[in-house]
Amino acid sequence: MDFTFTEEQQAAVEAAKAVFADVAPDRVPSPALTPGAVAEEFDRPLWAKLAGSDLLSLVLDEEHGGAGLDAIALCLVLREAARVLARVPLLEHCATAMAVQSHGSPELAAALLPGAGRGTLVLTVAAHGRTGHDPAELAVTARREEGDWILDGVQTSVPWGHSCDWIAVPAHDGQGVAVLALVPRVTDGLALADQYSTSGERLAEITLDGVRVPAAHLIDAPGAWERLRQLLATGTCALALGLGENVLTMTSQYTSKREQFGFPVATFQAVAVQAADRYIDLRAMEVTLWQAAWRLDAATGGAGGPLPSAGDVAVAKIWASEGVRRVVQTAQHLHGGFGADTDYPLHRYHAWAKQLELQLGPAAAHEEALGDLLAAHPLA
Repeated sequence: MDFTFTEEQQAAVEAAKAVFADVAPDRVPSPALTPGAVAEEFDRPLWAKLAGSDLLSLVLDEEHGGAGLDAIALCLVLREAARVLARVPLLEHCATAMAVQSHGSPELAAALLPGAGRGTLVLTVAAHGRTGHDPAELAVTARREEGDWILDGVQTSVPWGHSCDWIAVPAHDGQGVAVLALVPRVTDGLALADQYSTSGERLAEITLDGVRVPAAHLIDAPGAWERLRQLLATGTCALALGLGENVLTMTSQYTSKREQFGFPVATFQAVAVQAADRYIDLRAMEVTLWQAAWRLDAATGGAGGPLPSAGDVAVAKIWASEGVRRVVQTAQHLHGGFGADTDYPLHRYHAWAKQLELQLGPAAAHEEALGDLLAAHPLA
């Protein structure tokens, strides 16, 4: 088996590194010292740089002005973004664009994708439902009326909901079928309320009261929402990996310089063993991430496997949700009191890691889902 990334994927990584090279994790106020949001919206100058480097059109086909790359390339870029805590809707924007490109009507694709690739139009997705625990599509109902669709319901914790231009809203049609509606942020019947993430970002609770959506702006292709949901989960695993890798690097640098009894603490066996355990966590997070991303791309191309791609995504989520927590907790422990200093960026990584862990959900739930898949698809 060849695990080498393609030249195009490696070029995307190099472009991302160049864009994120000057990004400082402490560019906004500390979430530990800010009662509300750390900023009103995302990092617009950084967003413009991403657009200028063609990273926002990375996953779009050439006909829409993109490079035609895949989920693996997107996850590689997300990994670099998380290393510096980049405050941009890169995951939600690109994942939604991929859903529109693969399953949306030609009218919808023409309306959204050119602007999405240039960064002049920002997309996000409501993926957490009413409570964050129940399936997101069950939180909103969609019914037909005079050729259009009418949406009613509530979606919570929508990232960048106040700053985006369009929101992808999963819903159900009353017949057990999940659909995906693309809704302008400013439209009749849609209201937004402030919410705040653990990392201090401004989220939105959106309420839909009779929101009318043209039929061309609703995606009802079988599996479209499930594919988008899996891509969001896999991208979140990529963010967790990039964050964890940078935290372990920070910990290595600190323990190599910090001395006790005349020796760097990194030379103490107890410190080295803990760091080694976290390195193993990160490698497990990495290999399960690439397996999940590859399966998403392979499934699009018609390739199958012993389990549906949901199984690979579940394994990646198990490792990411547990692994990122263990990495930042060990980092805080090995930094001592210095890790809690708000003038040092580690506490920001801890807050972001906790937010990613909450988004991914508990490992036990993913283990149960994996068990159900194994029961339904016995391995030969």
